[in-house]
Amino acid sequence: MNAPTTRRLTVAQALVEFLAHQYTERDGRRHRLISACWGIFGHGNVAGIGQALLESGGALPYLQGRNEQAMVHAAVGYARQCDRLSAQAVTTSIGPGATNLVTGAALATVNRLPVLLLPGDVFATRPADPVLQQLEVPSAGDVSVNDALRPVSRYFDRVTRPEALIPAALQAVRVLADPVETGAVTLALPQDVQAEAYDWPEEFFADRVWRVTRPAPDAGALAEAVHAIRGARRPLLIAGGGVHHSEAEDALRAFADATGIPVASTQAGKGSLRHDHPADVGGIGHTGTATADALAREADLVIGVGTRYTDFTTASSTLFAAPGVRFVNLNIAPFDAHKLGAASLVADARAGLEALTGALSGHRVAAAYEAGYRAAKEEWERRVDAAYGAEDDSVRPSQTQVLGALDGVVDDTDVIINAAGSLPGDLHKLWRARSRRQYHLEYGYSCMGYEIPAAIGVRLAAPDRPVWALVGDGTYLMNPTEIVTAVQEGVNITVVILQNHGYASIGGLSEATGGERFGTAYRFRAADGTYTGAPLPVDLAANAASLGMDVLRAATVGELRAALVKARGANRPTCVYVETETADTVPGAPDAQAWWDVPVAETATRPAAVAAREAYDRYSAGRRRHL
Repeated sequence: MNAPTTRRLTVAQALVEFLAHQYTERDGRRHRLISACWGIFGHGNVAGIGQALLESGGALPYLQGRNEQAMVHAAVGYARQCDRLSAQAVTTSIGPGATNLVTGAALATVNRLPVLLLPGDVFATRPADPVLQQLEVPSAGDVSVNDALRPVSRYFDRVTRPEALIPAALQAVRVLADPVETGAVTLALPQDVQAEAYDWPEEFFADRVWRVTRPAPDAGALAEAVHAIRGARRPLLIAGGGVHHSEAEDALRAFADATGIPVASTQAGKGSLRHDHPADVGGIGHTGTATADALAREADLVIGVGTRYTDFTTASSTLFAAPGVRFVNLNIAPFDAHKLGAASLVADARAGLEALTGALSGHRVAAAYEAGYRAAKEEWERRVDAAYGAEDDSVRPSQTQVLGALDGVVDDTDVIINAAGSLPGDLHKLWRARSRRQYHLEYGYSCMGYEIPAAIGVRLAAPDRPVWALVGDGTYLMNPTEIVTAVQEGVNITVVILQNHGYASIGGLSEATGGERFGTAYRFRAADGTYTGAPLPVDLAANAASLGMDVLRAATVGELRAALVKARGANRPTCVYVETETADTVPGAPDAQAWWDVPVAETATRPAAVAAREAYDRYSAGRRRHL
């Protein structure tokens, strides 16, 4: 009997070879599961994973980053653009390289987006103890800084022996490819084990296909959901990110066309219907439109499709206010499908919507209900026009006028990326999404510094689509270094920097909660200790230029339009820099249409905080639990 065929490789070489042969498949289309590996090398991975990537001859392409957190953001942007069917890996050294992964890992897991993390780890054999950058825990010899990744990873393993790689690697890719379980996956790799050789069975390196199925809803659950929808007078559908991940946009449009049920969207779900579809009523929740939030307050049935129901969506459990309101949740994850005491429809979003549309044949909402929300939608569009418009091209633009200028430049192919600050609220209310993946907001973790690296990841996934990273000055200062990566790798992205001299979003929140914008402005410290002096002499445009970008400065609305057109046609990474007008006299986005719970001091001496607490008590009294 012939002995099994083996191949002698190091652990790192075997892992790289294994990853190069993993695929996902959905609807008959196959995708490379791990398309590339980002990396910054140090003593924890340079002679292991680094050597293996070099020796692979490009079987697993390498991408060089500047910041470990940013590399994870780039990989997450890539995975989202690929509908979670393809992902990327990130390798780091031990110590600070590994701990820098934690924020990116949390972002990936919160947003249910796959990324494979391969941090180096301290010696498994402990020939010297401690080694450089080792965290010593007197009560636990098996703990390293990589254990900080456990709570933010969907799967975690430390590979302390070569043969342990086989089950660990298989479990890792299983989780990455599972739409219910996916998120950050961590394989901690001790630096000595990475370099250790082992005789690996050839079967480990065979092509392996992980099928992403479309489970259909249970017949009984489907019947219950159909009964609830047929009995509702004021139903509202909320589209979440699961609609995009499932490529269910056509199925959602068919459902809306057949039933006339209005469709609101979360930050992750925006663009599930085109902005000009008659049933699209825009964003919902604290950053939503007046149309969607008014419908939510009066809805007797809420149909959630692929949404996690975050507090921004539910307005901290104050939005769905109608007596007796009920919920039907279509979600591939049972955990999310059962929220808010819903009748749960556990299924793939596309399969579930198609089943609902078929079972509801002939059912449509009342004509008066449909006419009412369409009229409200038209009124909201007039408010968007007012926020976008500028009567004088020679004036400094407001933030919403920047969005209006960009709206006039893009087409269906462009991708708009944002994550934190005041821009997400304005975009959710105002942006007119033209295509399924145009609107790319990371708002599950709302992580400042996500935008630029994510734009690189999106452009790598969609090299023919113009990609825009919209950042405020606060966000830009958090993480601009991947501009160098874009320049080095020739990844043609456009970064739009909006300079408003501080944290606009948190400044507004501080003012609303009685904090009087304390610590939120980028200004010199005044004599009384407050930061109310002149703006800091910081030139972010010069900084972007110093990192290798072409920079276009725009001082007026007219100059901004011209700069955006030029940037869109550029053939290398380009920055558009604009200082925005923040005076109350210029057009801005409509105020929040729903509340968000940020607790206010119960006792205070300053009048602003006392008044804010009174308002807080009024709003919080409207909370309810849906059971």
